[in-house]
Amino acid sequence: MEEFFRNLFFGNDAFWGGGVAHSVLILAVVISLGVALGKIKIAGVRLGVTWILFVGITFSHFGMQLNEHLLHFLKEFGLILFVYSIGLQVGPSFFSSFKKGGVQLNLMATGIVLLGVVITYVIYLITGLPITTMVGILSGAVTNTPGLGAAQQAYSDMTGIDSPDIAMGYAVAYPLGVLGIILSMIFIRWIFRIRFEEEDKAYTVKQGGAHEAVRISVEVKNPFLDGKTVLQIKRLINRQFVISRVLHPDGRIDIAGSQTPLSVGDKALIVTTTDDMGLITDFVGEKLDMDKDEWERLDNQLISRRIMITKSKLNGQYIGALRLRSGYGVNVTRVNRAGVDLIPNHNLQLQMGDRLTVVGSESAINAVSKILGNSMRRLNEPNLIPIFVGIFLGVVLGSVPIMFPGIPQPVKLGLAGGPLVVSILISRFGPHYKLVTYTTMSANLMLREIGIALFLACVGLGAGEGFVHTVLYEEGYHWIGYGFIITVLPLLIVGIIARKVLKVNYYTLMGVSAGAMTDPPALAYSNGVAGNDMPSVGYATVYPLTMFLRILTAQLLILCVS
Repeated sequence: MEEFFRNLFFGNDAFWGGGVAHSVLILAVVISLGVALGKIKIAGVRLGVTWILFVGITFSHFGMQLNEHLLHFLKEFGLILFVYSIGLQVGPSFFSSFKKGGVQLNLMATGIVLLGVVITYVIYLITGLPITTMVGILSGAVTNTPGLGAAQQAYSDMTGIDSPDIAMGYAVAYPLGVLGIILSMIFIRWIFRIRFEEEDKAYTVKQGGAHEAVRISVEVKNPFLDGKTVLQIKRLINRQFVISRVLHPDGRIDIAGSQTPLSVGDKALIVTTTDDMGLITDFVGEKLDMDKDEWERLDNQLISRRIMITKSKLNGQYIGALRLRSGYGVNVTRVNRAGVDLIPNHNLQLQMGDRLTVVGSESAINAVSKILGNSMRRLNEPNLIPIFVGIFLGVVLGSVPIMFPGIPQPVKLGLAGGPLVVSILISRFGPHYKLVTYTTMSANLMLREIGIALFLACVGLGAGEGFVHTVLYEEGYHWIGYGFIITVLPLLIVGIIARKVLKVNYYTLMGVSAGAMTDPPALAYSNGVAGNDMPSVGYATVYPLTMFLRILTAQLLILCVS
């Protein structure tokens, strides 16, 4: 069979020779085939770029390999690019994910991570398998490629050699790991007899929406309110309501801010609850028969537009310092950063690339656009200096030995952990020091995909020589079962506690489960089942901390047990 493949590929040295052309050719074919296969659904699930690993293993099995030193360099460089781009993406939301309900969700995710580590160690003690193999199985079972890279790097630093067992364990456990996450979600739904209608209702009640929100139009007739601002009126009556628009007798329409004054004769669009509707109407004046369509026609005087911050001098400034409301008569309703919507309070620090949703008159918005920049050309210019300075600092940090009592070898964050920590810190705190860390979503994704593609291709090409023999003849098929246990057991334990004790909504629980396994296919399944964005919110809340813990625990297992 091997001879057949040799002859199939022209019988020349292009695939089995040496040099740059040989290496580029092998990598290009492995990555191209892997990406193409990753688009195919198996049982409704795509394995994505992980196919690159399997293609690399196949090529290596038939003798198509790279130079050992080049293979090592490309693998480590790809890993650095991958984890650094991940840090840039999750950094802005990393610390905010611990606020409010995020603490509980992150504790659940941490429990899943730690249970997986404990189960891995127990299986290691029972079976006597090398810890390198078990860490590889763990990384595959939880579908975490950065953990695989961190483990390989830690082992290489400690021993001076690479361990193919880590990659083989990962490759064997990964496919069933993806499926196991989804099966765990289905099992939790079955044992608790979960009905989606009840989940929708329970979530509404929990969010304070047990009483339906309604929009009412009211004419101001209470003389006591004449000249008072929206903020003053809200202090006078302790009820849930928001004044959205104010229509003046002369036909002008304003977006209501906290300092917007009301006068007798003004018409206000108010959002409140059904319980408070009558009281608020009586307090303000008289209810009007103005429907939503009429307000929307009046809103033609106003427009909503997303404006991007592209002026570097605004990087790190507080949104309140811009005085957009008082100076230009516009309201900022949302700030989108790295795909996450943030509340635009006056203490929010702006960053290059933030997208501000601004509502106001066209002339005012055009003026604000000039102030903020809104130049895609400026954003399309890559900020290479912060990227490579960050990588430099990350490699330095990853090389610093940290001694822990009871551990014979010093712990290092390595080429996976160091750049990840630095990129999170730079993307979060860089604007405080006027450091522009912005990269477009497309640029970040390209950097990340190139990095993971190089890493997986090199891992596969380095591990494939003994893969088939190990799986078929050395009881490697048992690894599949071990991986399935590591995948499912922590999810079921934490899922049952979260549902029975903490009463976590099922949609949120699905998102946390997918995030704790850093598994996009499981998130896609959850979103399809839920039909709303609650799984995505849970996923985004726990993803940053989980990614950090996966990388750290994989290294600690190698360093502490080896």
